Amino acid sequence: MANKAKLEALLTLINTSARDAIALYEQYGDVPTIDQAEPHPLDNAVDQVALKSAIRTLEGACAQICATLAPPAHTAVNLVQVYDPACVRVVAREHVSDILLKYPKGLHVNELSKKINVEPKKLARILRLLATRGCYSEVETDVFANNRLSLILLDENPVKNIILFHVEATAKGASVFYETLKDPKIAYSYDPTIAPAMYAINKNGTEGTIFDWMARNDGLRESYHVSMRALNSIMGSLAVLTQFPFEKYSTVVDVGGGIGAFSLPLSKMHKNVKITIHDLPEALVQARGIWAKESPEAVAENRVDFVDLNFFEQVPVKGKDIYYLRNIIHDWPDHESGLILSNLRKALGPNSRVLIHDYVLRQLSRKQAAVEASELGVVSAPEPLLANFGVGSIRSYQQDLNMLFLHNAKERTLQDFLALTTVAGLKLEKVWDLAEACVLEYSAA
Repeated sequence: MANKAKLEALLTLINTSARDAIALYEQYGDVPTIDQAEPHPLDNAVDQVALKSAIRTLEGACAQICATLAPPAHTAVNLVQVYDPACVRVVAREHVSDILLKYPKGLHVNELSKKINVEPKKLARILRLLATRGCYSEVETDVFANNRLSLILLDENPVKNIILFHVEATAKGASVFYETLKDPKIAYSYDPTIAPAMYAINKNGTEGTIFDWMARNDGLRESYHVSMRALNSIMGSLAVLTQFPFEKYSTVVDVGGGIGAFSLPLSKMHKNVKITIHDLPEALVQARGIWAKESPEAVAENRVDFVDLNFFEQVPVKGKDIYYLRNIIHDWPDHESGLILSNLRKALGPNSRVLIHDYVLRQLSRKQAAVEASELGVVSAPEPLLANFGVGSIRSYQQDLNMLFLHNAKERTLQDFLALTTVAGLKLEKVWDLAEACVLEYSAA
């Protein structure tokens, strides 16, 4: 394909995918605008696979055509001159979105400054950068109001918890990443206790993994478990409830399920399922309280059990239909992940299924992507897009670095998963491609 023809093809993909997204929004109401001050009904839809598929192509094609046509120096500096996280940390920590709820027509930075004790001219610069990104609206000079995007930063939204975790704990790891790569004592290690974030935190005398660090801080641990509910909207994780046939099964084990970010919605959508939540005792204390409040009928009907489990040392409850692990394996290097899966294998009955719900890093090799598409059902990008959708799938690669910074762990390619699960005695049956993440379905080998 000639160079100009590739650009024309990318323009066609942009136009087609944008129109697909518009049509999906119109099924739920009007199309949103950048300054809209309320959520759109599609924002909280359980199944967003079609929308995420359209956006994946749209983002990938837009970024690829910009990187092609812009001068290289322009694009290279844009890669590093990114200060959004520092600004988001300020407005999230100071509850700016919650304050602006009381001022739908906007609030001048001078007045907002008095409420949060941040110098007004600096505050204006922070908010203007974010508004340029589409987060907040500058309705008049130095007067800012909420919009659909800034509402995500409300205290009541679980996404805010995960955002704060990224701009604080993950940022600590990112800040010393280079040093950990060059430190001869740890550069070649995948020990979770010396992951970059812990390398930074350990300077204050803290030891252990990031989970050990959180366990010593009740507020931080509770915020982390709440943040896992945010993955439902960030990753579109709840699409698994409609895409996978849970109605055919009667028992589900949520391994490392925390407070029930997955199993709470499961209990409401598939009331035929008896759920077991496995996690450490401190997580289950929080879980019992949340279930009593949000799904008392499931508790009263004995449709949920809370069972302590250290998945490195213990075998889950045996012989159940489905064993579900969402964003569990990616928290651990290969050795620890192998222990989890080997113990899980011991619990499986002849008809049991294991569902690993994680990001799957797509191949940039068009040849390998074609193999995975034809043999395993993994969707590859249309040409001339990069085979992995380019920036359309960037979060999986950003998340890969997030896992490295926090845990010395990683997101995995499909080949990585196959190597890991084969050793544990699992056989891949199907890949459920949910646009952003995938669900890998296994049986006992």
